[in-house]
Amino acid sequence: MAPRKIIIDTDPGQDDAVAILLALASPEDVDVLGITAVAGNVPLELTAKNARIICELAGKTEVPVFAGCDRPLGRDLVTAEHVHGKTGLDGPSLSDPQMPLQEQHAVDFIIETVRAHDTGTITLCPLGPLTNVATAFQRAPDIVEKVQQIVLMGGAYFEVGNITPTAEFNIYVDPEAADIVFKSGVDIVVMPLDVTHKALVTKPRNDAFRALGTPVGVAVAEMTDFFERFDKEKYGSAGAPLHDPCVTAYLIRPDLFTGRHVNVEVETSSDLTMGMTVADWWRVTGRPANAMFMGDIDADGFFGLLTERLARL
Repeated sequence: MAPRKIIIDTDPGQDDAVAILLALASPEDVDVLGITAVAGNVPLELTAKNARIICELAGKTEVPVFAGCDRPLGRDLVTAEHVHGKTGLDGPSLSDPQMPLQEQHAVDFIIETVRAHDTGTITLCPLGPLTNVATAFQRAPDIVEKVQQIVLMGGAYFEVGNITPTAEFNIYVDPEAADIVFKSGVDIVVMPLDVTHKALVTKPRNDAFRALGTPVGVAVAEMTDFFERFDKEKYGSAGAPLHDPCVTAYLIRPDLFTGRHVNVEVETSSDLTMGMTVADWWRVTGRPANAMFMGDIDADGFFGLLTERLARL
């Protein structure tokens, strides 16, 4: 089977970085056509910079990186330096990128790329707020039916919220964009906190990254060393959740995940539950299913895949 053609839409973020590295290490499974940056974990200037830093760390400077939307559709930007540090990639010492940022806007790249390929051959992989994808759908409605699938990290149901009591960060930052995407009719696969909170970077798993002895392995270990301090204190867990790599792992090994095809609605008007992903897990509303909402992961299989692939870089 030919590798899946994907566009990674991202706001790196240490876990975004690992998701990108996993994709770049897996050319037999995924063909990364480009990386589009969006404001989220840190402002756009830094997310566009961080995406190029990761490409250079992987030795994949031929992958084009595009800067996209610098703010949500209809609200002020909320960032997460309290988790990821002031750069978004705090932890390892990484050099500023030498590869150029593309001049084209990320949204225009998404539109142009989907239009240029046959229907059902491009998968969009959002790892951050959905602003770029929603903007592309608004500007070019003709591309919506051409997208093969959207596999995204975002939302939560049983694990509720990580930025508010009821909302996961990526969806909360731009709930209006998320609402557009979930109502688009595209085939959607969701990696919510319900799954990612089971993908914990325990000490043995992080030691395995470090033991690779490569710049990539050591950098990944140092990234998780940094952000796990916050998460371990917050959740009282044995390690930090490795959220975004679940998206890439699904493209390579979908058998690692289980979930349900259900209706998912995004709250856009309530102060109390803004950005909540209301998943009709028990199918009680009668609303049509619009997303495969994952609920479980083979964590050992996931970390085995991650360690094996990172060793290639």
